[in-house]
Amino acid sequence: MGVTRTDLYTARQNELAQLAKALGHPARIAILEHLLKANACITGHLVDEIGLAQATISQHLRALKEAGLIKGSVEGTSMNYCIEPKRWEVVRGFFSELFDRYNPCGPEDCCC
Repeated sequence: MGVTRTDLYTARQNELAQLAKALGHPARIAILEHLLKANACITGHLVDEIGLAQATISQHLRALKEAGLIKGSVEGTSMNYCIEPKRWEVVRGFFSELFDRYNPCGPEDCCC
């Protein structure tokens, strides 16, 4: 597969694509939903909740953390994770702005 020509796109388009990629796995969505539901820092019980191996959970947590969607802190021998609130609002804005651009057409003037 060739190299993606990210230089052809704006910084915002590239960032939105990277965020979509971070959200592009059902396990990551499940992790985010669990963190949102708990509304607190979560430790090791994600393995039980999500049903994947610890190493797999760790990979998904790393991807979410690299995207800035979650943050983690060390507490003793365990790692706690929660939603990164400032970044979450920025990401919400990116996707809202994209979806809000859609202007539904009427049945008479629809292009497709």
